[in-house]
Amino acid sequence: MIRNLLLVGAFALVLAPAFAEDKKPDAKKPAEGKTETLEGSLVCGKCKLKETKTCSNVLVVKDAKDEKKEIKYYLDDKGAKAEYHGEICQGPKDAKVTGTVSEKDGKKTITDAKVEFKK
Repeated sequence: MIRNLLLVGAFALVLAPAFAEDKKPDAKKPAEGKTETLEGSLVCGKCKLKETKTCSNVLVVKDAKDEKKEIKYYLDDKGAKAEYHGEICQGPKDAKVTGTVSEKDGKKTITDAKVEFKK
């Protein structure tokens, strides 16, 4: 009995590192709930992406690890009534967005967004 407990304990010690979460922060990945500045293409969630029922603002950012992948950040703002929406409703525009990044149910959002278009 004791030998079985020792074997189970040793087995758990060997496997523990394999199941441990990576605690190192990714320098390119925005920190959850912190103010971040992201650069990408600001588009309309309805007209361009066809993912929302009404006009919305979405920042599309290239994934730092895989340039072929895109990460979408949905701006929690006034949608079509945001002062910058008219510039992106029918076409994307390069932008820098600063705000609080969070994620819920696999959907990334930016609150308190400050949008600056690249010239």
